[in-house]
Amino acid sequence: MRLRSSLAAALGALALAVTLPTSPASAATGQFFFTYERDGKTLEGYLRDPRARYCLTLEQVAKPDTTAAHSPRNRTNSVATVYTDVDCEGESFPLKSGGGSGGKDVKFRSVVFNR
Repeated sequence: MRLRSSLAAALGALALAVTLPTSPASAATGQFFFTYERDGKTLEGYLRDPRARYCLTLEQVAKPDTTAAHSPRNRTNSVATVYTDVDCEGESFPLKSGGGSGGKDVKFRSVVFNR
């Protein structure tokens, strides 16, 4: 009987641990802004509280026939590194936390937050 109770308690604890949301430590806090072109229009995109230590390919510019994003503005609490290609491949450019930015000449398709 005790074995069943112990097993049930262990399984309950495991289920609870699996269903809890990830802690805020696994995300950069703040917003990351970028500019991109679509159908001849200049648009602005952003990521809010992006996942940390995970490569994020920007869906707006992921396809090879789209123009890369540019003019990144990092308003997160983490260093952001932008990459010229999808999946954090190609040349990289770091942006400091809390206000790092790049101009139109900084072209990128993916980003990782180092926090």
